[in-house]
Amino acid sequence: MNLLASWINREAAIHPDAVALILPDETLSYRQLLDRLHALAQRLECPQGGVLALQAEAMAEVALSAHAASRLGRAFFPLNPAHSPQRREVLLQAAGGSVADDIELFIATSGTQGEPKAVMLGGANLQAGVLASRSRLPLQAGDAWLDCLPLYHIGGMAILYRCAEAGAAVVLHEGFDPLRVWDDMEKHRVTHISLVPAMLARLLGAGRGSPPPALKVALLGGGPLSAALAERARDAGWPVCASYGMSETGSQVATLCDIPKGWAPGQVGSPLPGFEVEVVGEDGLPTSGIGRIRIRGAAVMAGYANPQRQTGLGLAQGWFASGDLGFLDMHGNLTVLGRHDDMLVSGGTNVHPQQVEEVLKRCPGVADAALTSVVDDVWGDLLVAVVVAEADDEALEEWCRNELTGAMRPRRFVRLPALPRNALGKLDRQALHDLVRQKSA
Repeated sequence: MNLLASWINREAAIHPDAVALILPDETLSYRQLLDRLHALAQRLECPQGGVLALQAEAMAEVALSAHAASRLGRAFFPLNPAHSPQRREVLLQAAGGSVADDIELFIATSGTQGEPKAVMLGGANLQAGVLASRSRLPLQAGDAWLDCLPLYHIGGMAILYRCAEAGAAVVLHEGFDPLRVWDDMEKHRVTHISLVPAMLARLLGAGRGSPPPALKVALLGGGPLSAALAERARDAGWPVCASYGMSETGSQVATLCDIPKGWAPGQVGSPLPGFEVEVVGEDGLPTSGIGRIRIRGAAVMAGYANPQRQTGLGLAQGWFASGDLGFLDMHGNLTVLGRHDDMLVSGGTNVHPQQVEEVLKRCPGVADAALTSVVDDVWGDLLVAVVVAEADDEALEEWCRNELTGAMRPRRFVRLPALPRNALGKLDRQALHDLVRQKSA
């Protein structure tokens, strides 16, 4: 029996009638969930020491299978149903065969920066991540966490673990429907919800005003939160917590709640207990300026899955180099600027897309914006703004001229009905670059 099942067993013994899981068509108490898992585990086939992999559309099936795999003492690997057979095979080969006894969960990275990898998380990693999260976001028996994130991402799967440990309920949704989210927040007295910025924007756009009074935490992650959206949510009474984390760290690394006026995008507060965070320069040494973020701690992965079944792949002396750029202020608070790989060099000046995107999104008549580039003999990276906007090019150019320095100003504007994003709402920068290149050819 693995960690998740042990927590379910404990709660079923102590609070058997407490609500554990609210599915679209039924509600299960902890005792009923335990009975369901016992029956499901008997039907599942999984070789001794092997991995139970599942590629399914229904999140209810994924959630129940995750619990059943834990009851069997097997590692679980939820796969994105959108993965091609070729990509699925690569991931399964990396995770296949016998795994270390402590490994309980495999999670594929999003792959927006290249081919996805399978992250290995052991019971100790998962427990440390849950306890770190609870230290910043209190969670207790009787609370309810609405989970509308896909369970093949760490943001969605981590909620199952947090709630089982606390004896709280998971309100599980199949995809994201803003009106249904509003209804269930009220119906089930939801106290916690996890969202990406695009989801928050749609909830605010539904026009229902302030969230229900039971809501204590709206955890935002999965992409940059703009200042305008944060201010709009705060003014509407949403208890927004800006967060930074990833699959490799078992979800949260740093989280800032009670976002103050004057908050700047990327500010995520201090690291959670149990995490060490450093910012290092190109020489790999800690720096007081902008550099690459690296993380160490008990919640950090056991390594990337590999056919050799080795642990530690992707780590250096326990440190995980995230590939994100950021800096720590004098109080130890972290600001995340975006991916190092996304950096553009325009006229000899380093330009990070998120800095320009934040300015573009504040322009009247702009609903969404992203920055990419095409190769240019003069500029190197000639900056191209891709916008979902009613504002015309003249208005955009004037806004950028007033708000951005010369090297940071886009030289072209491309309009799309929507920006390319993955299932979690994260911008697919490679797809964006390809679209612009095709239009410029």
